[in-house]
Amino acid sequence: MFTKQELIEFCEKARESYLDHISIDCVVFGFHEGVLKVLTLKMKNEESWYLPGGFVLKDEPIETAANRILKERTGLDEIFLQQFHVFGDPDRSRPHRDMYKDMLPPAENWFSNRFLTIGYYALVDFVHVNPTPDHHSESCSWYDLADLPEMKLDHTLIFKTALDTLRLQLNYQPIGYNLMPKLFTMPELQKLYETILDKKLDRRNFQRRILGFGILNRSETPRKGGAHKAPYLYSFDLENYQGALKQGLKGGW
Repeated sequence: MFTKQELIEFCEKARESYLDHISIDCVVFGFHEGVLKVLTLKMKNEESWYLPGGFVLKDEPIETAANRILKERTGLDEIFLQQFHVFGDPDRSRPHRDMYKDMLPPAENWFSNRFLTIGYYALVDFVHVNPTPDHHSESCSWYDLADLPEMKLDHTLIFKTALDTLRLQLNYQPIGYNLMPKLFTMPELQKLYETILDKKLDRRNFQRRILGFGILNRSETPRKGGAHKAPYLYSFDLENYQGALKQGLKGGW
C-alpha cells in the first residue's frame, strides 16, 4: 500500500510514462521436486498477495513489456510466454480505487482509471529463477499449486484461467521442455503431466505413448544412487518435439 506521497509520485510517473487503461499480469509456472509452483508477490504494508504484473510504456510493444516485467521478477532474459486472455470486468480494479480514493481526487489518481489486463502464462526452469520483489512489494516467492494464498483483485481468476489454458495446450505447446530440467527420469516427466492434468496416469501407457512420439532422447548412463535399479535419464529432442507439437500429441491422457 502506498503512502500519500508515494502515491503522488507514482501517479505523476505513470501519467508521463505508461499507457492508460492497460496492464499486464503474469502467471509464472515452475516445476520442482514433483510439485508445480506459482510465483507470487506480497505487497508492502498489506496482507495481500498478487501475481507479478506491471504497466506498458507508451512506446513499448506489448510482448516487450511482458518480457521486461518478468525479467525484473525472475532475473531471466529468455522466458517462454503465452498470451492467453484479456480480463476486462468493469469492477476488477475497484479495490485499488477504493483503497486510494481518500488520498487523491479522481482526476489526479491514476488508479481511478478502468484497467484491462492482458494475461500471460510463463514457463520457467525453477532452479534458474531469482525471485525479486519490486519497489512496492516486500517479497516475491514461490507457492505450491495446492497451497496458493488468497490473491487480491481478480488474480485468482487469472491464475485459474492460466491453468485451464495450460491443460488445453499441453499437446500443442513445449510445456514439458520449458518446465523440466535438461535431464529427467520418466517418472519425473509423468509427475509433471499428472500435476498439470490433476489426475493419475497409468505408468506403462504413459511411457509407451510419450516414447511413441519420438520426442525424447535416452541417455546411455542411468542416474546414479539409490537402493533400487537406477532409472534412465531422458532429454527432449527439441526439433522432433516442435515438429510433433505442430500436429498435436494425438490422443487423450
